[in-house]
Amino acid sequence: MSESATANRETLGFQAEVKQLLQLMIHSLYSNKEIFLRELVSNASDACDKLRFEALNNSALYGDDSELRIRVSFDKAARTITVSDNGIGLSRDEAVAHLGTIAKSGTKEFFTALTGDQAKDAHLIGQFGVGFYSSFIIADKVTVVSRRAGLESNQAVCWESGGEGEYTVEMVEKASRGTDVILHLREGEDEFLSAWKLKSIIRKYSDHITLPIVMQKEEWNQEKGEQVVTDEDETVNQANALWVRGKSEITDDQYKEFYKHVAHDFEDPLAWTHARVEGKQEYTQLLFIPARAPFDLWDRNARHGIKLYVRRVFIMDDAEQLMPLYLRFVRGVVDSADLPLNVSREILQQSKDIDGIRSGCTRKVLGMLEDLAENDKEKYSQFWAAFGAVLKEGVGEDHANKEKIAGLIRFASTHNDTPDQTVSLADYIGRMKEGQEKIYFVTADTFNAAKNSPHLEIFRKKGIEVLLLSDRVDEWVVGHLTEFDGKQLQSVAKGGLDLGKLEDEEEKKEAEKAADEYKDLLEKVKAALGEKVKDVRVTYRLTDSPSCLVSDEHDPSGNLARLLKAAGQAAPNVKPILEINPNHVVVQRLKYEEVRFDDWAALLFEQATLAEGGQLDDPAGFVKRINDLMMAISAK
Repeated sequence: MSESATANRETLGFQAEVKQLLQLMIHSLYSNKEIFLRELVSNASDACDKLRFEALNNSALYGDDSELRIRVSFDKAARTITVSDNGIGLSRDEAVAHLGTIAKSGTKEFFTALTGDQAKDAHLIGQFGVGFYSSFIIADKVTVVSRRAGLESNQAVCWESGGEGEYTVEMVEKASRGTDVILHLREGEDEFLSAWKLKSIIRKYSDHITLPIVMQKEEWNQEKGEQVVTDEDETVNQANALWVRGKSEITDDQYKEFYKHVAHDFEDPLAWTHARVEGKQEYTQLLFIPARAPFDLWDRNARHGIKLYVRRVFIMDDAEQLMPLYLRFVRGVVDSADLPLNVSREILQQSKDIDGIRSGCTRKVLGMLEDLAENDKEKYSQFWAAFGAVLKEGVGEDHANKEKIAGLIRFASTHNDTPDQTVSLADYIGRMKEGQEKIYFVTADTFNAAKNSPHLEIFRKKGIEVLLLSDRVDEWVVGHLTEFDGKQLQSVAKGGLDLGKLEDEEEKKEAEKAADEYKDLLEKVKAALGEKVKDVRVTYRLTDSPSCLVSDEHDPSGNLARLLKAAGQAAPNVKPILEINPNHVVVQRLKYEEVRFDDWAALLFEQATLAEGGQLDDPAGFVKRINDLMMAISAK
């Protein structure tokens, strides 16, 4: 960072990412100029909310000015627009930290998320917390004068930049707390020096802001033949909490605009629910399901999307106690009538009231998803593509709602043989063959590995549907979900295969006969493989492949062991069972093989390992063995 200091004034260099961002703002987003006001008003609202929260424990921060508000003004002669608030304000260090650098982990993701579509990219700004810099779309210089609540009038800071590579900061006098953002307009941007224009933008984007946004009133002057500014203020927005109004008073468009403000999203929400709950607890919930996943969806420590209010007073962002982790994509507001105003995160963790609100919000969201799944399959499939893998986490996290969540889960299956996860457990049960008692599934690293798994051969032959599970979270799901609607879930790659009433008696007798006939061979293969396997037995699952690996009934699957290892966790050291197909030519040849028996036995094991998505302990040894066996065959 470059620095050149005078007595009080310092010139500092922007962080590299900010320079990049400023170039984007100035050169790429000029077709959506009006977003600057949406972002500055939103920031001003946040600053007032923060003051309100800090003042719960220190009312002296208000001084003699407890009426929080946002003011928007313009000066035609000076060609400036000013957005002011009497919120928390900034100290000098905070101005440098917040305006000179982007301290968010989302910087890289922001640039990655850019589409080249100006309308969409303009809306991404707020989502990634960099809205202040949109000022430079219409301004060639931005001045910020701010005084933090609690500091003396001579401790205010003036931050100024032309949007190039650097900015200046200096200590100044400011009579009142809060922040003034002054935009010095570029040439050709005079359309914004109009009360009508500014008011229309505020009403379009910021009508739902709960603080009054005031401007000086204008009246028609007969003599001058134009609108003139008066000394009287008027509130431009509705300035009341949207969620406390009756549902019949709120239009869909108002709900959508409120969502965009709360979620910093540019797309309309997929669905929402708005309800007032009365009973043991009294609270209002306005909850939204986004149409697409945020960039940090897979960060379980990322901030959550529920804002907590108590009697319409903002308390905190990202109140994670209000929504379980597997619903971390939900955005919205909860306003409680019962919680104390000085509630802290520690109190939230031990509050029975919060437990009740969390439980009620969870049921409401799951009910909304059930309604979508039942009545709008297209929207539900859009939801599932964005958030399905996260919802699956709930099977193991939320025992009380496990059945509900299980009913909402969708899988790929052999019914369609496509990667699309469209099959519910209820759909599967509805298609079960007569006499079928279990829900069969296979887990693998990828969809193709699951779809082409040798374990499916007997099921395909008999026309029995199998769920194809290839999401990483699926092993977690089947570990906690052992049955659904009275039907047991059964892995096709675990334990002895028992098809119950679906078994063909003739085939069963043949398999038993083969087991006796191949008893000596099985012993010999087991001896050749030694410690690599728990057992070797004749299979009933294979029709085309020579061999496959299965796990014992109560052992973790091979796929789970691989996932644990990849995550750096200790995987239990369990040995698989090798099953061989007595009808396959390779196995039949093995009965009479003497010279290279150990190589052929090892090949059966290694092929089965690869077929289920496993990794070989000695890939080079496998390649050499294949080559040697091919050479030996071709020499005959």
